[in-house]
Amino acid sequence: MTEKLDIDHLRQWIGRTQEATDIVTAQLVKGLRATLFQEVGEPAKGDAAPFTVHWCLAQPVFPMSMLGPDGHPTRGGFLPPVPLPRRMWAGGEIEFLEPLRVGDESTRTSRIADVQVKSGSTGTLCFVSVEHSISSPRGVAIRERQDIVYREMTSSQPTSTKAPPPPPKAQHRETHVSDPVLLFRYSALTFNGHRIHYDRDYVTKVEGYPGLIFHGPLQAALIIEMAAKLRGGNAPKKFTYRGLQPLFEGTEFSINANDSGESMELWTANAEGQPTMKGTAVW
Repeated sequence: MTEKLDIDHLRQWIGRTQEATDIVTAQLVKGLRATLFQEVGEPAKGDAAPFTVHWCLAQPVFPMSMLGPDGHPTRGGFLPPVPLPRRMWAGGEIEFLEPLRVGDESTRTSRIADVQVKSGSTGTLCFVSVEHSISSPRGVAIRERQDIVYREMTSSQPTSTKAPPPPPKAQHRETHVSDPVLLFRYSALTFNGHRIHYDRDYVTKVEGYPGLIFHGPLQAALIIEMAAKLRGGNAPKKFTYRGLQPLFEGTEFSINANDSGESMELWTANAEGQPTMKGTAVW
């Protein structure tokens, strides 16, 4: 049974801050390029890293004794101790100001911006918004808001009596396979111990999903790289996105874009063409 959620207690975490530093190494850039289906090459000092390399930097490190049953650290440190057992990256917003480059020392300053409780089709939801500012020796490189959602543990997935809408048509489309090795590589790059991405017994028998779950940040990273490629290698000034439904292992998935000139609508989709994450980019 889930512990009762005390929103007044959890909101006391609003305003808490944390700072961490790390180095953008050539080896990290090579690994991330490979995972994002890019040419690996031999990155040299000063070369631009993939646009979302900051998600691989200065990740929290805890001893094994401090990890919970889901592989995440036990709660109550920087993030509020939300008692709901399921945790996922729900979406967010990113402003790209300056590329991070090989050799940069990067500093991330984080702040708990908000904690809210809502009701959904799967029960109680708790949203925690975290603001980040990522800087390099040249100044602020990225500003970001991450929205994390915590959910109750339910015995089955939500069902709907409505037929899914027809898949949207895309001007630009790339397809790949959600291979377990791909998920493992991204977990390793981001030092993410969340079992839903690599432990099939846990994700199917404990959390009740049909298979390993594709990382939300990895979907967002692929979308951003596609958007930049379609605009001559230039990252959007702002990218806003949200997760729609889980994307699972072992299936074909696509990265899609419709460019209106002023903005670009982007999404990832499962093998049936149904969007799993949706975002808007502006330049």
